[in-house]
Amino acid sequence: MSNEISKLEPKVLWENFHALTQIPRPSNHEEKVQEYVYNFGVALGLETIKDEVGNIIIRKPATPGFEDRKGVILQAHLDMVPQKNADKEHDFVNDSIETIIDGEWVKANGTTLGADNGIGAAAAMAVLASKTLEHGPVEALFTATEETGMDGAEGLEAGVLDGEILLNMDSEDEGELYVGCAGGEDVSVTFQYKKKEMPKNYIGGRLSVTGLKGGHSGMDIILQRANANKLFFRVLDKAYDKHEVRLVSIDGGSLRNAIPREAFGVVAVKKKKWDKVCKLIASLEETIKDEFALTDPNIKIELVPENVIAKMIDKKSQLRLTKSVLACPNGVIRMSDSMPGVVETSSNMAVVKSDESKKTISLYFLMRSSVDSVKANLGQRIKALFSMAGAKVKFSGAYPGWNPNMESLILKTMQGIYEAKYGKIPEIKAIHAGLECGILGGTYPKWDMISFGPTIRFPHSPDEKVNVPTVAKFWDFLVETLKNIPVKEEVELLEDSETETTDTELE
Repeated sequence: MSNEISKLEPKVLWENFHALTQIPRPSNHEEKVQEYVYNFGVALGLETIKDEVGNIIIRKPATPGFEDRKGVILQAHLDMVPQKNADKEHDFVNDSIETIIDGEWVKANGTTLGADNGIGAAAAMAVLASKTLEHGPVEALFTATEETGMDGAEGLEAGVLDGEILLNMDSEDEGELYVGCAGGEDVSVTFQYKKKEMPKNYIGGRLSVTGLKGGHSGMDIILQRANANKLFFRVLDKAYDKHEVRLVSIDGGSLRNAIPREAFGVVAVKKKKWDKVCKLIASLEETIKDEFALTDPNIKIELVPENVIAKMIDKKSQLRLTKSVLACPNGVIRMSDSMPGVVETSSNMAVVKSDESKKTISLYFLMRSSVDSVKANLGQRIKALFSMAGAKVKFSGAYPGWNPNMESLILKTMQGIYEAKYGKIPEIKAIHAGLECGILGGTYPKWDMISFGPTIRFPHSPDEKVNVPTVAKFWDFLVETLKNIPVKEEVELLEDSETETTDTELE
């Protein structure tokens, strides 16, 4: 496996990132990477802890002369989103990521890269290993299973960490400082159906929707890309109305936090109607491609013959499923009033899958919003729709947003550093994604938090890539920030002094 990326600058960061790409680390399969990072800390002779939920915490003392600085927590998550192109053979549980340098970008060969959040983790590791950087007390927090539920952030116990400033390194636009994020909640919908024999005058076909870009359901939802599940049922609805095409099974999307790029289903078509159905689908493909010509130009929709053994889904269930999917709110629901250009509320119909053995069809959504009441209302709308269609609806995995603190001391410090170093003031933003800051801030309410990172494009999709020059800039900014962390408040130093005096007197 090529290690060319380990030769990029800054080497101290890229060598760590290369090492992470060689360790399979999809969400819920993080044992190997957790062991690697744990051993990394131990080998450096630093205090290293693994908690009950899989978080790794590594403490590094202040360098001489910086003992009076506020403690900093460098935070990144270790898991990655496992997405690949349909024609790519890759086992995310066992195979390493094959990286490619393409001009100023690093990407992967047909899979997600894991720069989200491997670059942040690599930067924290580089700080821990450095013998030359100047910094106050540092704690590196490598959280577990962020991508599928923020389990590590949820499970972090209060009182474990001593620092006062959290530097989250999981945002994806260099030159921007993030001070807020959306909260989220999972929605699970379940339909029960009956099995019906396929009439003898029907034949099987495989209906597929492919070629979509997909992407991060928070970061990329504003790009107005197509949703493979919505397109599949749009086509099926027309095919049923015109030619009574029936649904046998459906398998669309794979992860709640990824916009679905592909959807595959087995359908039953009347033999004498096959050519007409194919013609209809070709016509719909052209229409849909025209609609998404700028945002998703490579959409492909086709029907090919398929041997069908399974029984059809009953007509009543098919129609209830199809009509409710078509009517369900999806994508950007509302833009922010207070921060122009930022999505406030969205919904991603991420997964639709049938299970023949259980006779169920399950749909999985991820709702996001920076306003809890609006998110709750969106959930009501989705529940009302699917309940009327006879499905069961369940909510789970809710996590809070992160409210901006425009008086943040670390925000003002980093603004000043960036302007002095690069000659411009960084943009201050909130992100329509679920950063762990919201959850961590609930456990540690006194933390001063900020999020920043290099430029990463198309995370959660096989098109994911990270911009090399911005990684170098991100690293330099991090180094300068650590060097300029504010000192502890005078009152804190006074309290420490009084405590030492009292202890001495007692002795």
